[in-house]
Order: sequence, then C-alpha cells, then structure tokens
Amino acid sequence: MTDDCAFEAAALVRQRKPGFVPRLGLILGSGLGPLAEQLSDAVSVRFDELPGFPVSTVHGHAGELVLGTLAGLPVACLKGRAHFYEGYGLGVMTGAVRTLKLLGCEMLLVTNAAGSLRREADAGSLVAVTDHINLLPGTPMVGPNDERFGPRFFSLANAYDRELLALLKASAQTSGIGLHEGVYAAFPGPNFETAAEIRMMSILGADLVGMSLVPEVIAARHCGLKVVAVSVVTNLAEGLGTTDLSHEQTLKYAALGAKDLVSVLLAFVTELARRPATPAST
Repeated sequence: MTDDCAFEAAALVRQRKPGFVPRLGLILGSGLGPLAEQLSDAVSVRFDELPGFPVSTVHGHAGELVLGTLAGLPVACLKGRAHFYEGYGLGVMTGAVRTLKLLGCEMLLVTNAAGSLRREADAGSLVAVTDHINLLPGTPMVGPNDERFGPRFFSLANAYDRELLALLKASAQTSGIGLHEGVYAAFPGPNFETAAEIRMMSILGADLVGMSLVPEVIAARHCGLKVVAVSVVTNLAEGLGTTDLSHEQTLKYAALGAKDLVSVLLAFVTELARRPATPAST
C-alpha cells in the first residue's frame, strides 16, 4: 500500500500558497487552535479539501491546515487533529504528517491536552514530553511499508529530539514560564482512564495520560521528521483529584494553558528562525 494521498495533498497546498516551504509543522490539540491566529500572511485549507486528511468529530478541533510565518519562521499548522477513537484507525494522522514532510518540514512540534499523574503539574501546567508508552492497539506503521517515506524498521531511541527539547526548555526559561518534563502514556479513549489504570501507569513510569500524540510521533519519525512535544495539563488523572473529568474541563484548562504555551512557542520558534535549515534525518 502506498500513500499517494500525501502527494496529492502536498500538490494542492502548493497551489494554494505557491513557493511556500515550511520548516516546522505544528499539530495543535484540544482548545489550542488559537495559536494558529499568530501566523502572518496566512492561508488556510480545510482538512476536508485535502486527500488523506481526517475530519475530526471532536469539539475544539477545527480541522484546518494553516500556512504562514510565525516569528520569522515559515510553518504549516494543523489546527486540530483526529483520533483513533473516532474510528479512523491507527493511521489516522499519517497522511497529514507525511504531507508536512513533502512540503519541506524538517521538524514537527506536537501539542495536546493531557491528564497529569503528578500533583505538582496540575491543571494549566505545561509538560515537555521526553518519551512515551504506547497502550494503543498497535502503531500506524502496521501493514505494507511505503519505502518512499521510510524504512520497514526504524528506531524510536530519540523519538523526542534531545536538541529540540533543550531548546524548548531554554525558551520556557527565557519566557519565565515553568515547564515540567515527563513520559506520556497513550490510551485508546474516548473514555477517561480508571483510577486503577492510573495507579498502574504510575508504577510503569508515566507522568501524563492522553488519547493522541503517539501515532503522529511514530509517523513523523518513520519519515525522518525531528519531533518535539508539549502537553497542556487539563486535569489531574482519575483518582488523584476531586474534579469530575469531562471534555468541557479539558477545553477550559487547555485555553488557560494555551496562553503560556503561546509565549513559550513564540520564543522557541524565534530561536529556530535564527538557525540555518538542515535536512531532516531518520
């Protein structure tokens, strides 16, 4: 099986914004879409116009690809995402990630909303992801491999790029904003995790839980994109807090955390813009 949809989507995007070559791809999670409003000279393309792009059924995910300049850096921003639990399968975002690669992106910055297993990283906190535990029923790379994008077997040893993580931490410090670090555990959803599952994940070494991010990171590493990821904490995980978990709460605290996230990412992107372009690597 080959992913010709990614080539078709990339060709359509080039028609909409001729000559534009983004260096950074952004994926914005629940309630974090307003970051795309920071782009200048922006052109938007709806997901339903792009072959291979899923249309999200979740409130808070707009479903647009926004192309423009952020702090001097050309970026391609996915305003919203779709999820495994929506019925699209584990390759739900693979076509979109590969399109970013074909457009010229060297790096992918993934954001999402997550629950925290650490009380010191409460709702509204930012947590840089250092690694993940995949509890989804597989990976997006199951099935025939498309050699045009990457090899059959590939390493996730540096899935969350250490150099980009160091730059993200420095950007948070420059912005005067706290940035925790932690391991992210991906659950299938759409139900929130049980208290027993959270106790299990604490034993296994997880600091965050959520229902996204991991399929995108795996697809990005397969095609050679460097990855950095940051979660906005919207709640303490089940059994650790007193608030009933809901998507409304997710959107509320994602919006609050987004203010700090915008400041950190602007500093991060400003520094990236000063650096010369480098080929993405596997």
